[in-house]
Parts: sequence; structure tokens; C-alpha cells
Amino acid sequence: MVRGILIAILSLGVAGTAFWGYQEHREKNAVLLNAENNYQRAFHDLSFQVDLLNDKIGATLAMNSRNSLSPALAEVWRITSEAHSDVGQLPLTLLPFNKTEEFLAKIGDFSYRTAIRDLDKEPLSEKEYAALKTLYKQSGDIQKELRKVQHLVLENNLRWMDVELALATQKESADNTIIDGFKTVEKTVSEYDETDFGPAFTNMQEKDENFQKLQGPMINKGDAAAIAQKYAKFNKNSKVKVVENGEGSDYGFYSVSIQDNKSGLEANMDITKKGGYPIWFILSRDVKDQKISLNQASNDAIQFLKENGFKDLDLFESSQYDHIGVFTFVAKQKDVRIYPDSIKVKVALDTGDMIGLSASDYLKSHYTRDIPKPSITEKEARTKVNPNLKVQENRLAVILNDLNQEVLCHEFLGTLGDDTYRIYINAETGMEEKVDKLHNAEPIYEDVL
Repeated sequence: MVRGILIAILSLGVAGTAFWGYQEHREKNAVLLNAENNYQRAFHDLSFQVDLLNDKIGATLAMNSRNSLSPALAEVWRITSEAHSDVGQLPLTLLPFNKTEEFLAKIGDFSYRTAIRDLDKEPLSEKEYAALKTLYKQSGDIQKELRKVQHLVLENNLRWMDVELALATQKESADNTIIDGFKTVEKTVSEYDETDFGPAFTNMQEKDENFQKLQGPMINKGDAAAIAQKYAKFNKNSKVKVVENGEGSDYGFYSVSIQDNKSGLEANMDITKKGGYPIWFILSRDVKDQKISLNQASNDAIQFLKENGFKDLDLFESSQYDHIGVFTFVAKQKDVRIYPDSIKVKVALDTGDMIGLSASDYLKSHYTRDIPKPSITEKEARTKVNPNLKVQENRLAVILNDLNQEVLCHEFLGTLGDDTYRIYINAETGMEEKVDKLHNAEPIYEDVL
């Protein structure tokens, strides 16, 4: 009898295990099937978007009037955005595909820049028209290669999950059609010469990544260590490690790591070789209970910046995350705010010490500008603002517009309903350059139940 009971229990156990395994298998297959369907959809959507992109670029070559060309170029920009999204949904993170993504980005930037300008006053130049013809041919080449891959995928019923497994395990078999096909697409794009979109597009793309506007003498490793100790406020016996980056470059920097022997705290900092300016600084420590207000912390941040040579700054934004205050400052020249020249400072609200700084944007763009006199007055600019906006403040400001160009604007801060906005009206043309909605305070969801 006991034996029979044991056999029954074992049978039930085996049956239960088998049923559990079956359920697990079904659920795993369901997940894999869903992933495969998403990959297939993204790939075929990408092929469709590239087909559409080639057609739309071709259509723009036959257009000349603003009424038809501007919407067509805006549509090209939309299509490239969707193609980017489709690429991001494919398991290609381990497969180099950056050239193709860069190609799509350049088409999008060019079409957007051209679509938003007044083509009646500034029609397409010869270089821009030639660039469109080149893009048309290049998008056609990509279209052909993607269609080949698409044909083989459909004909041979290929699975994207096999691609993901091959990339993850780095076991790319010689006959992996999808991987080979995308490598061919990438190779095709990499063989293109750099398309010349004209000088305006070049200015839009190029950024000063070398801090060429910096002033001051070159510093050595010892100077960099002393600067880091000053920022971290550690004792002189702290352990310091300095690494030189960009050797041989006039605009390189030092990476400094400093550890306090007494507290064990560590700080890290990048410092420019020219002038010894802090690119960024982080002091890693736990911030305890708040003892100072956000307003007091902002005053501490202002004082800290003054002591370290950053002058003529306006406090632009302040926010609090747990027990840390985060403040954004922008440069000011003759009461005109220069928004491209910005600095972020993090202050611990338990002691008021500075525990983080990011000055990269400021160092790359800060210089004394020749600010023109506004062509339209503040009163005239106010007529361009939504009449329902209750304006509370106004000033002149230099901002970067959507074409990455600096423009002088009348800035209006106002409320509409329960929301606050910053409106920027071009001080030369009266055009509404930008509208920013300020973030409201985030609700706290702790202890809601």
C-alpha cells in the first residue's frame, strides 16, 4: 500500500514537472515569437521607409516653388526619423551600422534646415541642388541593397532571432544572409564621398570640441593636481593620479583622480591644459539630511563660481533632487543673457559644499560677442507673442536656434493657464524662434498608500 502511494506521488510529481516544463516552453516560444515579429516588422518598415525616402528625394528634384518644396522636404525629414527608429529596433547593436545611421541623420538635418527657411527669398543654391541629386543616387543604392536582403529573408524564411544569437555569441556563420546583407549596406554607404551641402550646413554640423576660445597659459600635471585639490577641498596628503589626454594637442586636457586619505572620499576631474579650466568635476559622497535651503545653496554656488574665476553669470534654473541642489548658470554680457554659455553646479544640501560641476558648454562657446542693436523693439516683439500669455518678465538673450545658429532674441517669460513658458522672438526678423515649456514640480509618490 505504501509502495502504491509512493508510486502515485512520484507519478503526480513527474506529471506536474512535465506540465510545468510544457508551460515554460510555451511561454518561452511566445516571447521569442513576439520578438521575432517585432524584428520582422521593423526590418520591413525600414525597407519601406528607404523606398519612400528615395521617391520623395527624387520628387523634390522636379520642384522649385516653396509651396511644394518645403512640405516635400519636411516629409523627407519625417521619413528619415522613422527610418532611424526602425534601425534602432533591430538587433544590430553589435554590428557596425553607424555609417548608414549617419547618412540618414545628414539627410534629415539637410531637409529640415531647408524646409524651414523662406525658399522664396533664399531658393536652393547650386550646391544644395547638386547635394539633392547625390542623395537621390545614394539612397537608391541603399534601397537596392535592402531590397536584396528583404527578398532573401522572404524567400528563405530567415529569422532575426538567429541574427541576434549570432551577434551576441560572435559566431557569425559564413552564410548568415541578414548579417552579410547589412554589412554590404554599411560598406556601400562608407564608400560615398562626403556630400557637400554648402557652407551653411557645414557651420551647422561643426562644433568646437577643442575649447579653441580658451585664454590663459598652458598648465602642467602639478598645476592640474593643485587645481583638483582646491575644488575637492582635500588635505595635501591626498592620493592624486593625473593622466594626460590629447598629448601633443594645444587643446588637450588632464584627467585627475584624487582620494582623501582621512575620509576615503574620491573626486574626479577633467582640466583643460590651456588655462587650467575645469571641464567637469564630481565628488562622490553620500549626502545626509538637508540642513540648508535651496536659496542658500544657490548663493553658495554663486560664491564658489566667483572664487574660481567664473564671472558675469545669471542663475537660470534651480532644482532639487533628494538632498542635492542643481543650478544652471548662463553668461551675461551687457544685461543680455548668452544661453550657449552655460554651467551646471551641484551642491550638497547638508553642508553647502559643491559636489559636481559641468562647464563644457561654457568653455567651448564663451567669448566676448559683438551683440547688435535689436531691429525691432520689445514692444513690437510683444505683439508676436500669444495674446493669452501673461508676460511676467522680458529681456534680451542670445540663443541657439534650430539651425544651431546664434540669434539675438527678445525673451518673454509668462504663464498660460497653470503652465509657464519662455518665448523667444527674433530681435531682427520678429520670427518666433523657440517656445520652451518650463517643467512643473514633480509630484512625490512616496507613502501614497
